[in-house]
Amino acid sequence: MKLGIFTAAFPGKSLEEIIPWAVQNGFDALEIACWPVGKADRRYAGVTTIDVIDLTPAKAEVINTLVKRAGLTISSLGYYPNPLHPDLEHREQVIGHLKKVIQAAQMLDVPVVGTFIGKDKNKTVEDNLEEFARVWPAIVHFAAEHHVKIAIENCPMIFSNDEWPGGNNLANSPKILRKLFAIIPDANFGLNLDPSHLIWQMIDAERLICEFKDRLFHVHAKDLRIDRDGLYENGILSLGMGWEVPVLPGFGDVNWAKFIGALYANGYNYVVSIEHEDRAFEKTEELVKAGFLIARDNLRPYIR
Repeated sequence: MKLGIFTAAFPGKSLEEIIPWAVQNGFDALEIACWPVGKADRRYAGVTTIDVIDLTPAKAEVINTLVKRAGLTISSLGYYPNPLHPDLEHREQVIGHLKKVIQAAQMLDVPVVGTFIGKDKNKTVEDNLEEFARVWPAIVHFAAEHHVKIAIENCPMIFSNDEWPGGNNLANSPKILRKLFAIIPDANFGLNLDPSHLIWQMIDAERLICEFKDRLFHVHAKDLRIDRDGLYENGILSLGMGWEVPVLPGFGDVNWAKFIGALYANGYNYVVSIEHEDRAFEKTEELVKAGFLIARDNLRPYIR
């Protein structure tokens, strides 16, 4: 396996600036944030490390040369919007950009694009599955035509009142994942697994890895600490709001030895990408870098 970082934690930093820092500090891979320029709508979104809109084969060759000379790989291009948004104009815009990211991945010879399924938070799971069946096959087929895998993240996307009551991402439980993969059984449609989102839902990460081992295309390393006082105050019906606290790997409730051990045992041999969303390490660039190094030191004993 390789240990990487997701560049979304470095807004305003160019790839040319990130690459030498990553190499000097012992990372193997980069997951590149590819939001549209200036389109931030939440923390760690809206970051554009590579602008896919004006990417050309010539520019892609320059990027690949920089990355390869540094001894790194690009594990994935990341863009996490809501392709099932109830506003059809917004939906069209984000799907259009997602297709640009897919085309960029082909140009850069990157095998994976990480994204969200999306969701209409005011509709039932069943209604959202019907909409998924209408919208998503064409996206997955488009990716296949460009020799790219789609890796959907299992984040429920319910952190605030504007995401209440259902959250903005459908792909959040084993039962739903089974249904998604039954609707789209295509070989290029799989998971970008983040164990932190399983913690507060009380879902067994190692069991999930075993069940969906053939669909594991990419892995995020993010931890989550359950704030017991917040849980006491808000209860489980708040769906994590007020008591799910994203933290650096090693600072939360994920058992990384068991989790990474399960990845090895089930044949995963790609990148574990550190997704840095710890508020205690985000106020300055130096804190962000320190957070990545703490995460590296906690994970590196398991990844060689």
